[in-house]
Amino acid sequence: MSEATIALKAQQVEEVADKFKAAASSVVVDVRGLTVEQANHLRKSLREEGVELKVIKNKVLTRAADAADLSDLKDLFVGPSAVAFSNEDAIAPSRILKKYADEIEALEIKGGVVDGTIAGVDDINKYASLPDRDGLLSMLLSTLQAPVRNVAYAVKAVAEAKEESVEA
Repeated sequence: MSEATIALKAQQVEEVADKFKAAASSVVVDVRGLTVEQANHLRKSLREEGVELKVIKNKVLTRAADAADLSDLKDLFVGPSAVAFSNEDAIAPSRILKKYADEIEALEIKGGVVDGTIAGVDDINKYASLPDRDGLLSMLLSTLQAPVRNVAYAVKAVAEAKEESVEA
């Protein structure tokens, strides 16, 4: 193998390792058996959520996982592998890939990394059931507003009671 080829492969490993390090989550899937239309639709759905799907050689993935201190991922790199990287929303890849895996039998989730923690298929499926970031923020806002809303209702009830007693 020429020195130029070795340098190119080393650069690929470094790029993938950097993606693993920078990602809020990375989900490894087997996309073997997807039609071109299904694969394009999946990529489009992922892209809309800020998720990048890359088909990468297993040797590059194995070396990149070692470089990113994610050696436990190496067991997932068997057969054709694609990795969905998300730098912003840690749940988006899990949610989208789970949805497609339920619809398309050929798509198989192998596992991944969520917030630096190795996640198996069961963990990925649990993360997929969580609401998206906007949904979580909405739930939090609703929880924070509840006490204020209750005080407002109590003040309103006292004011109405006083008005009724004045009228009577």
